[in-house]
Amino acid sequence: MAVWDDLVGQDQVTAQLVDAAGDADRFVTAAAEGSAEEITASKMTHAWLFTGPPGSGRSTAARAFAAALQCVSPDRALGGAPGCGFCDGCHTSTVGTHADVEIVRTDLLSIGVKETRDLVRRAQLSPAGGRWQVIVLEDADRLTEGAGNVLLKAIEEPAPRTVWLLCAPSLEDVLPTIRSRCRLLTLRTPPVDAVADVLVRRDGIEPELAAQSARATQGHIGRARRLATDERARARRAAVLKLPMRVDDVGGCLKAAQELLDAAGEDAKQVAEDVDAKETEELRAALGAAAGTGGRLPRGTAGAMKELQDRQKRRSTRTQRDSLDLALIDLMSFYRDVLALQLGSRVALANTDVRAAVERIASGTKPEQTLRRIESVIACRRALDRNVAPLLAVESMTMSLRAG
Repeated sequence: MAVWDDLVGQDQVTAQLVDAAGDADRFVTAAAEGSAEEITASKMTHAWLFTGPPGSGRSTAARAFAAALQCVSPDRALGGAPGCGFCDGCHTSTVGTHADVEIVRTDLLSIGVKETRDLVRRAQLSPAGGRWQVIVLEDADRLTEGAGNVLLKAIEEPAPRTVWLLCAPSLEDVLPTIRSRCRLLTLRTPPVDAVADVLVRRDGIEPELAAQSARATQGHIGRARRLATDERARARRAAVLKLPMRVDDVGGCLKAAQELLDAAGEDAKQVAEDVDAKETEELRAALGAAAGTGGRLPRGTAGAMKELQDRQKRRSTRTQRDSLDLALIDLMSFYRDVLALQLGSRVALANTDVRAAVERIASGTKPEQTLRRIESVIACRRALDRNVAPLLAVESMTMSLRAG
């Protein structure tokens, strides 16, 4: 399976990347033969910016391009496009073990100057064994201002065989000075039918469940896969979609807000249980305090343990916020369906499994009220993004939902 097969509904972007990978391959091949010449009108460049709505496959496209740049398939000599998916270069790039492909994603709220400087130093190195030095920054929108300025210097003066692949939801999420030096690729939300087909073909999901999951997430590939494979995710979504029926009084609003926050906290706790204990034990072992040594840390190493605990706390905060944001997206899709029915739109409903509740709200309220409710959910998401206390933001939203 070619690396491009994972790009769902992105034919135009795929074509551009295939052309660029072909130019990059010809350049490196010529250099290896000692006859390198500058490729005129090349579609390849040293910095790329992948933008698109959540679920469009930004990081998937960047990873596929990184694999194609490292492709060593013999079919290339016969005119085949790089990115076969089977050679050593493609395989190791895809699974994340290629020595010259650095994939960076953060589980924290931001990417700081220190981490970015480490990447810049890495970018100055020549490829160890591959064809290009490729750095995939999946969360370019989380760079702090200082980190963005550090990255800008590296993009302004790139190493000869280094390629930066940045991913962000939109152009506005990246510093103007950085985006002006990158080639832009804009991805779109994949069609629901295409997402359902991928779930059936690649993940072995039952067609009916795949179609329902793709429709419920409105084409978000990652969320659709999680919804189709995780019973807990389906249960949490079902609980969120009951919220519009529970905000008839102030007490119901406050209780619903607390339960929504508790569910997000439970998600963060589950991630912590899976990861934190393992990280802590590995660090203790590295510091010489593994089992059998009395469990005491050597002198002078408490700072490293404190740094790990701070990182785990920040990761928990982001996990909770991400889980809460997903719940708000599900809630917004409910009111989107309500508005569609009120306006007589022919668009397909996303939440067909709760159609009765959607019809009840639609028949008992006006479109103006539904729009205000959608705006209150959007305002809550913005407040959370600005570090407003989560409980305060969600309670304000539920009270607005009640008021209509």
